Amino acid sequence: MNFLNLSSLKKFWAIAKLYWLGREKIGAFSLLLLIGLLLLSYTNLSVVLNEQQGNLISALSKKDSQRFWRSVLIFLEILAIYVPLYAGYGYLVNKLGIFWRQWTTRHFLDKYLKNRGFYYLSSNKEIDNPDQRIAEDIKGFTQNALGFFISLIQGMLQIIVFSGVLWNIYQPLVLLIVAYILIGTFIVILVFGKPLVRLRFEQLKKEANFRFSLLRIRENSESIAFYGGQVQESNYAKKLFNEVVEIFNRLILREFNLSLLTNLYQFLPLLLPPVILAPRILGGDMEVGKVSESIGAFLSVFNALNFIVYRFESLTGFVAGIDRLYALKQYLEQKDQTKNTIAVHIPTIDIVEDSRLAIQQLTLQTPNYLRTLISNLSLELQAGQGLLVMGESGCGKSSLLRAIAGLWNSGTGTIIRPNLSEMLFLPQRPYMILGTLRNQLIYPSTESQIDDEQLCRVLEQVGLPKLVERFGSLDVEQDWSDVLSLGEQQRIAFARLFITKPRYAILDEATSALDIKNEENLYQHLMKTGTTYISVGHRPTLMNYHHLLLELLENGMWKLR
Repeated sequence: MNFLNLSSLKKFWAIAKLYWLGREKIGAFSLLLLIGLLLLSYTNLSVVLNEQQGNLISALSKKDSQRFWRSVLIFLEILAIYVPLYAGYGYLVNKLGIFWRQWTTRHFLDKYLKNRGFYYLSSNKEIDNPDQRIAEDIKGFTQNALGFFISLIQGMLQIIVFSGVLWNIYQPLVLLIVAYILIGTFIVILVFGKPLVRLRFEQLKKEANFRFSLLRIRENSESIAFYGGQVQESNYAKKLFNEVVEIFNRLILREFNLSLLTNLYQFLPLLLPPVILAPRILGGDMEVGKVSESIGAFLSVFNALNFIVYRFESLTGFVAGIDRLYALKQYLEQKDQTKNTIAVHIPTIDIVEDSRLAIQQLTLQTPNYLRTLISNLSLELQAGQGLLVMGESGCGKSSLLRAIAGLWNSGTGTIIRPNLSEMLFLPQRPYMILGTLRNQLIYPSTESQIDDEQLCRVLEQVGLPKLVERFGSLDVEQDWSDVLSLGEQQRIAFARLFITKPRYAILDEATSALDIKNEENLYQHLMKTGTTYISVGHRPTLMNYHHLLLELLENGMWKLR
């Protein structure tokens, strides 16, 4: 099977074993065993129902009323047991599927958010749309994988029980169906296999790119409106959508050709048993009801053996999803290992955790090592001091902050800093989370012992005394990045700083949207907290609130005073 090859199976198992051999394995296998028992029970009952259906037709053809009503009664009695068994089986399969998806999604989310994996992944061009892979590909993986496995077990049971039925009715029917399935499966895989998988993979990628372009328009709606860039955004979105349409047209053409074959292939089994049995029925050697019984058994064995053809379309999407999910898994798990391997060959900045903030002989370069931003910088901040970093655009001010945070390690030297849990970073555009106003203020913490009165007092300190009154409550939920101006968002970020009270703070143009008076108010409060802080900014007035000034010059030069 050239599209579901050994490589795909290895990738599948690498993802699947996370759940089936992990902490949840006892519960998972217990539920799977229960599903198997229900499957075995209702499959055997379906044989009896199929047999009674044949008896009904035979009784009618012979005008045997006693046999007819006895068969009706048996059919209803079996059906009363069969229906709840089948419904319970379907319910448990769905429950196992959601358990599997829930665990796998949490696992990937932990990996994605651990050690800033999401940040490094954003610059990886080979792994596109990790959000879609976590939300959609995991869903498809768990649902399809479980569906395929259950169908395989169900098919094996049906082959065993209904092949016996066919064998008792007319032995050549068993040989005929096996030959029919092998020929059909070979044709479908040979003609449609690999090309359809490739098209499915491309479709997933194109759809995700188009959706992401629309998301960017929504997130940057104000900037686009100010620029009047709607024409360019429209053209770009339409270009991506045209790519979606193009790949979809190619896909549905392939599926049309596949549908022609599979529909013919799947309807012929309705005709084959009557044609094969017709001479015996017409000759009086067999009851008419055996035709109905043989059709039911023939279709059951056909559907079981026809696993590949019957599920071929979903199998191609499944294999494409496996590749995308496996690539994400490999990246998230090997990121640290890759970084360590690279570090052996390429010089990197050392991060040393300590109770102080210092830089020793730091040479900072761009990630591609083509440009040196800062050369041989050494400095140390005393507790409670403030350092202001100034310089022309592009000289490496924000890059220095990224290096302190451990986001950039291109270069040489040592950065001594406390654990990141003791530091708070304030970017130029603060991150407004989805949640309540209270959630905004205590972020990145999830819980806080600070009461409402203290929170309101902090809001007053940062120049937002009427914010609670304006929205009605600390517990109201809003799209805060939309309802608050950038200046208000920057003051919310300072409120977080005063509430969290970290030992160290890093501020990157954190007051750029504020006037001089508000900036002065915030920094005066910051100086009273005893927090050690580093600021990046352009305004000369900022020098009033810092003890040291680091001026970054051209060609990696710098001046400290």
